[in-house]
Amino acid sequence: MSTFTRTSTGTTSDGKNGTMNATREATTREATRRPRLSGMTWLVWRQHRAAFWTILAAAALSVAWMVYQRGQLVDFLDGYGYPGKDLSDADGAFQQYDDAFSSVAFGLQAIPVLLGVFLGAPLLAGDLENGTAKLVAAQSMSRTRWLATKLALTGLVVLVSTVALSAVFGWWWSPVKSEVTVLDWTSTDAFNNTGPVPFALTLLSVFGGVAIGAVLRRTLMAMVVTFGFSVLVQLVWGHFLMSLGNVITVTSNKGVVAEDAFPSLPKGAYQLDESYLTGGGDLLGWGTCNEATDQARELCMKKADVVGWSVDYLPMSQMNGMQWFGASILFALTAGVVAFLFLWGRKRLV
Repeated sequence: MSTFTRTSTGTTSDGKNGTMNATREATTREATRRPRLSGMTWLVWRQHRAAFWTILAAAALSVAWMVYQRGQLVDFLDGYGYPGKDLSDADGAFQQYDDAFSSVAFGLQAIPVLLGVFLGAPLLAGDLENGTAKLVAAQSMSRTRWLATKLALTGLVVLVSTVALSAVFGWWWSPVKSEVTVLDWTSTDAFNNTGPVPFALTLLSVFGGVAIGAVLRRTLMAMVVTFGFSVLVQLVWGHFLMSLGNVITVTSNKGVVAEDAFPSLPKGAYQLDESYLTGGGDLLGWGTCNEATDQARELCMKKADVVGWSVDYLPMSQMNGMQWFGASILFALTAGVVAFLFLWGRKRLV
């Protein structure tokens, strides 16, 4: 009797332990299981995974290379004695680093065009051309959700890749940022590759390509038109770049020929215009009184009542604000493109 009781108790205990162990193992498996994509998200990622992984891998390699170049640059500057010594006295030793900045900046500026053509244009045009869109429309998922998932995943990939490249490029450039001879902050090489601008430009090009593909419904034609659209965006953006800042005017009243007559500007400031300033506050073009001799020029200045200079410039401190202001405009345009896509997609996206 006692033997039966002990056996029964032991069996019950083992059963409980087994159940508890199984429960713990199941809980551990659930906790350590990696999150998996499912549903529409899985479908879109699987369909475009080659393009997505290529973009992310290329961005990762570029980031690693720029991190290495940054280390090389810092070692050179420390050994050279910068900023105590001027880089202009480096006798060409800095040229390789300057060339590296220019080459990488040129490549980064091509990213909005490349992604617009090879990622944005085929995103919907391929599905509309080969009939995949009709197959998706026949399923239980709505076309709106399908479109939203495509745009969301594409935007996420663009965000991760461009923000990483922008941050690391800015970090690489930061030790010599005030040297206009390396990269002028007002140039597209610097302005378009740092801060929020790369993401904003790329997103507009990519989503613009998506909209073009949705309208044209032919992949090759959409890619050609998207190329023109992306290049046009870059040109227009570059044309209005300097209008994003608040122009500062500084004047002097020590004449125009004295050694210290010209107003001093902050380091890295971008000069927009310069004029002669008269005693009455009027501005005359700097070509005024462009006489052949110094004596005739001085007499002309006196007759015109020129008392000094008036200079318009943009300080380097405005760069970040200008970038965010410009990026907000680009984001607004992108939002308009997205709104068009959803309105178009409700009736024409099959």
